[in-house]
Amino acid sequence: MTEGRTDPRPARSRARLLEAATTLLRTGGPNAVTVDAVLRGANVARATLYRHFPSGTDLLAAAFQSLIPPAPMPPEDGTLRDRLIGLMEAWAEHIAEAPALLTAMNWLALGRDLDQMPEAGDSPEVRTLRERIAQQYAAPFDAIFDSPQAAAELVEFDRATAMMLLLGPLVTAKLSTLVDADYRETVRASVEGFLHVYGKKPSAEISAASTESEGV
Repeated sequence: MTEGRTDPRPARSRARLLEAATTLLRTGGPNAVTVDAVLRGANVARATLYRHFPSGTDLLAAAFQSLIPPAPMPPEDGTLRDRLIGLMEAWAEHIAEAPALLTAMNWLALGRDLDQMPEAGDSPEVRTLRERIAQQYAAPFDAIFDSPQAAAELVEFDRATAMMLLLGPLVTAKLSTLVDADYRETVRASVEGFLHVYGKKPSAEISAASTESEGV
């Protein structure tokens, strides 16, 4: 090999392993991504796989990363309510069209007893996947919550709790096989609930509530 040139073979073998794992994940779910199945699909040696991915958990986490598309961002214009509704409608479509995101969250939270697996705690691929999903959640909401609109119209609140309040109904609707939910109605309900809990009350409403409290 010519001095100064990088050997392309490691990159090619990693790409083949990841392609095989991703295909198995897309068609058969997490349980289909076994080391033996990936080796057959990629046609590489076991030692080569472990040079790139220290464990099957790392390989599956890397496959999930390749399937998760970028998170939708909110509209730049409109009222706070309109921007939240626009973002949540985009998220509803995102969840419907990107089931790998839900599967990855479920796998990280519940599947394969990750916290009990010795390699999971120090796994760079699992750690990166957790960070990627956290970023997927946070960035679009930060774009709204950091805006002057939010500062003017919302009280102080915990962002993680607020995101669960907004996204929870959409995820539940997607996971449930018992109801055929209208996501637009679900979006409106979740946004109205959020604004009811965290929206600043008008002065007249605060005064009326204070008067009622004093009269009790």
